[in-house]
Amino acid sequence: MSRTSTPATGRQPSPVLPDAPRSDAHADAAARAAALLKEHRTSIDRLDAILVYTLGERFKHTQAVGKLKAEHDLPPSDPAREAQQIARLEDLATQADLDPEFAKAFLNFIIQEVIRHHRKHQE
Repeated sequence: MSRTSTPATGRQPSPVLPDAPRSDAHADAAARAAALLKEHRTSIDRLDAILVYTLGERFKHTQAVGKLKAEHDLPPSDPAREAQQIARLEDLATQADLDPEFAKAFLNFIIQEVIRHHRKHQE
């Protein structure tokens, strides 16, 4: 859109400024967005806490498993069980609309940490 000068003054026309109600609507939308953002962040913080406490509980059980394995001279790693767990988690991830590759990588990380702990029990 080209801007042309007005014949009487030779100046460019002034830009059209939004009226006040439109500005109020924008402020209301921004306030609603800020409130939603705060709600999402509160939920994320709560879920992060759940993840941390859940992982803590999981590791309590895997520590007990590691001790049992050490007491009974069982290997720290069980590849068949690990493969079953990974397949199970991939299915759960798909059901939860979570990237299965992310879930697989996450569980592999946890499994490696558990195996490291189990090896410590056998030393």
